[in-house]
Amino acid sequence: MRWHSCNVSANSRVGFAQGEIVSGWYLGGMERAELVSLLTPDGMTLLDELAEQGTAGDIVQTVTRLRKAGHDPQLVAAALTQARLRARGRVKFGEFADRMLFTQAGLEQATRLRAAAMHAGRYVAQGLTRVADLGCGIGGDAMAMAAMQIAVTAVETDEVTAAIATHNLAPFAEAHVIHGRAEDAELGDVDAVFFDPARRTSGHAETQRLTDPSDYSPSLDHVFDVARRLPTGVKLGPGFDRDQIPNDVEAQWVSVDGSVVELMLWSGVLAREGVGRAALVLSDEGSPELTATADSEDEPVRALGTYLYEPDGAVIRARLIGDLARTLNAGPISDGIAYLSSDERHDTPFATTFRIIEQLPLDEKVLRRWVKGNDIGTLEIKKRGVDIDPAAFRTRLHPRGRTQATIVLTRVAGRHTALVVERA
Repeated sequence: MRWHSCNVSANSRVGFAQGEIVSGWYLGGMERAELVSLLTPDGMTLLDELAEQGTAGDIVQTVTRLRKAGHDPQLVAAALTQARLRARGRVKFGEFADRMLFTQAGLEQATRLRAAAMHAGRYVAQGLTRVADLGCGIGGDAMAMAAMQIAVTAVETDEVTAAIATHNLAPFAEAHVIHGRAEDAELGDVDAVFFDPARRTSGHAETQRLTDPSDYSPSLDHVFDVARRLPTGVKLGPGFDRDQIPNDVEAQWVSVDGSVVELMLWSGVLAREGVGRAALVLSDEGSPELTATADSEDEPVRALGTYLYEPDGAVIRARLIGDLARTLNAGPISDGIAYLSSDERHDTPFATTFRIIEQLPLDEKVLRRWVKGNDIGTLEIKKRGVDIDPAAFRTRLHPRGRTQATIVLTRVAGRHTALVVERA
């Protein structure tokens, strides 16, 4: 494996000396020619033009216009692809996406900017100023670290992705990109480490999720070995096998705008004392967190009350439903069902609150009559604990009226039930 060190600075727009992207890097794969053409003055200028003029409308007309202006067809295709990825990237990176480069796979796997800022904040809070980001991808987490004045060495094994990370980190003098294996990284000059092991097959476009953690790159054995020696943050998928979580780390599940996006494992001084399980809920309203020393004990099942609480996915993954139930004076509606109920209404950032309007048997004919009788046209179906495809079930209920409703398909005291609810 050849190593390539790519120093980036605020004065370097693309992170490479002129010509170095061609002569100094072997960018194998289908993106090689595209990336080479983009990382030129003409390529950057065309991307700026597309950002100013937009690409809305007939794509054929856009291509024709750019070709008539004298742009190379290959460059036009690469620039339009980047314009599309930048538009999608705004969901994760906001306005920063407008100067970044992406691959499809890199964007899909990148950390959302707000979550990356939370990661970086942990290191800053502990005075850790030199961090190795091992498996940096397109550089999302390294960007957040560098923005907080952390000297970050970002290591990426894929050459194309490392080149893109170099471009994305170019505005940050604190960032340094290395092409190489995470396992081979020298850690003698860093205070701490951040890992984002590759959890998908290699490639830059259509990749597949790896289901066996032993196939991750770098391996979890290597990751956890480093975590025992240095303060370490490890980003994993939220569905990671809990039995493989080491006993001496803090496990923090993170949701963003209602979707659970990651599991973070923290070791050393990055792990908070007395916190073994945490559910962090990030939204426009703030960043509340539910924490505990370990999985919380569930509350006993209680009778259905006036209100139904749907815990945030991070709370469910962290197994802190029992602690949440006690704060709401609520209990589960059935064994093994992550819905809580109470006669009291409590506003909480850790659950969505519904008022229960009606309780019906989970019978398709009964529900079809109810939908027709209530003139339902827009029907939201939620489910938990039942083997039903909500989209197919909705179609069979024939909602064609003028009103809207929400139905929860679940179990209540062990019986399959449909609850008509409205958001409180």
